[in-house]
Amino acid sequence: MDVAILGYGVVGSGTARLLEKISGDAALRALPLRLKYILDIRDFPGDPLERLVTHNFNAILGDPDVRVVAETMGGLHPAFEYVLACLRAGKSVVTSNKELVAAKGYALLQAARENNANFLFEGSVGGGIPIIRPLSQCLCANEIAEVAGILNGTTNFILTRMLGDAMPFGRALQMAQENGYAERDPSADIGGADACRKICILATLAFGRHVYPEQVRTEGIEGITPEDAAYADRLDCSIKLLARAKRLPDGRITACVAPMLVPREGSLLACVSDVNNAILIRGDAVGDVIFYGRGAGPEPTASAVVADILDCARHIDRRRHFEWEDGAPDYVAPAEDDIAKFYARVSCDDEPSARKQVLQAFPGASFIEIDGARPGDLAFVILPTKDGQMRAALAGLAGVKAEMVMRVAGF
Repeated sequence: MDVAILGYGVVGSGTARLLEKISGDAALRALPLRLKYILDIRDFPGDPLERLVTHNFNAILGDPDVRVVAETMGGLHPAFEYVLACLRAGKSVVTSNKELVAAKGYALLQAARENNANFLFEGSVGGGIPIIRPLSQCLCANEIAEVAGILNGTTNFILTRMLGDAMPFGRALQMAQENGYAERDPSADIGGADACRKICILATLAFGRHVYPEQVRTEGIEGITPEDAAYADRLDCSIKLLARAKRLPDGRITACVAPMLVPREGSLLACVSDVNNAILIRGDAVGDVIFYGRGAGPEPTASAVVADILDCARHIDRRRHFEWEDGAPDYVAPAEDDIAKFYARVSCDDEPSARKQVLQAFPGASFIEIDGARPGDLAFVILPTKDGQMRAALAGLAGVKAEMVMRVAGF
């Protein structure tokens, strides 16, 4: 059975190497796979697989012997057009492209169903961490109440350095880039877009309706300072960029990506450090289940992509039933309606007045005291309240400027 790879970057080249490595595996001889094409706009002189490189997508599309295509290009276009064309031609497609699945997953699954093909995407969320199949198959007897996780290794590495080593954000980002954990342009990571796409996929699988990235309030970690790390430490909390989706009693969900304070005691997520990822699933029968590991990198992601290729090959005349309903504009509740406990750090000119106003606006709020706090800086914890009401009240404090607001996680 012939296979094609679209895109010969980090993940695509890792996928090609792994396919070549397992081609002689005795356990797979009954399922022979041959990598026939590698599509890329570049040439790769001297590469061991240089002979397979083509610049012509139509050569792949028109070849009846190519039954499985791996899309590892990344981005939305032309990946969407290529994948859709392959599915309409009856070719099964696997992808690690989180942006593609989050934005176009419903449409592509429909195309797969209509053309008796498969569309699989295990590598799109946790890289090498198996989560798509466990969530959609192993946990399908559960009613899922909540999905939450540390879904981006770059931001987790940066926050680990800031909290553990009192390192400024800029230096921690530079170290992540020097170690190959962050791209030259890290905006999708530190701004939260990468985690947003992943929680959309997880929420879609968990709750059965497509969640689109534009429906999810997304905040990054750019504004976090060493002072925030010190205040968090005083509360015996870690700071993590968490992605979360929760089912509401009325059938809607709430979803967000934001830095949060995670209590170290009793939390499965607080101790996840450096570039590791962790995904927590809360089901009515199993309780809390967590999936942990290095979520990114060429080898782990290639492992998931090749596993999907093998799954497609084994089910070449049968469909794998990943199905969900399309989303709706009112399916995701406004972030302003979300109720949570909050941490706030503010600056002020008149500290006694600011303290008095805080207690009037937020009854039961507790101030956090640390050694070496800057004059005019105040940090406090607000008891559970609606997000929108909290932000409006905070903005209404005279002579007080909100510098950072974070949720205090309950998991």
